[in-house]
Amino acid sequence: MKRKLPKRFLFFAALFMMGIHASFAQTDRPADEAKGLQVNARAPDFSAKDTNDSTFVLSEALKDGPIVMIFYRGQWCPYCNRHLSNLQDSLEMITGKGARVIAISPEPQEKAGVMKEKTGATFTLLHDEDYHIEEAYDVTFRSKLRGYLPVPATYIINKEGVIVWRHFDPDYHERSTVSDILKHLP
Repeated sequence: MKRKLPKRFLFFAALFMMGIHASFAQTDRPADEAKGLQVNARAPDFSAKDTNDSTFVLSEALKDGPIVMIFYRGQWCPYCNRHLSNLQDSLEMITGKGARVIAISPEPQEKAGVMKEKTGATFTLLHDEDYHIEEAYDVTFRSKLRGYLPVPATYIINKEGVIVWRHFDPDYHERSTVSDILKHLP
């Protein structure tokens, strides 16, 4: 014999579930809500550890020339692997224009080491601990499957610390091209 649940129980259970759904909805931030910093904005300074446990400081690096800064999701992402491999393949053309390439991910340093092996990257790979850099550049969103991630974005920052070009697209399939980067380097 089936037992009927009291209506009061069902009412409170429904309220409880709506509360849970509302709390999840407040913590999710879809990729299209991240807007990224705009061209002509001052690039926020930051420091982060690279794969060798050395500290990279943006303001110090800019003294040597422009920075091509890439936000990537992680070594698990085939689109990120292909993008960074393409950058590595054309790195001499970028550095030939006096620029330095850095790539930033929320993954820990050891995972950046895996990315370095997968792509052959000789440029700087940085760990964005606690998402400070991503948040400063407004590229962070919450993925239901992977937690907080950056929208894959590319910024060119001139020696004065100003963003002169960006590629920003919430569609993770779309990435900056080397030819676009070369065209927009100061």
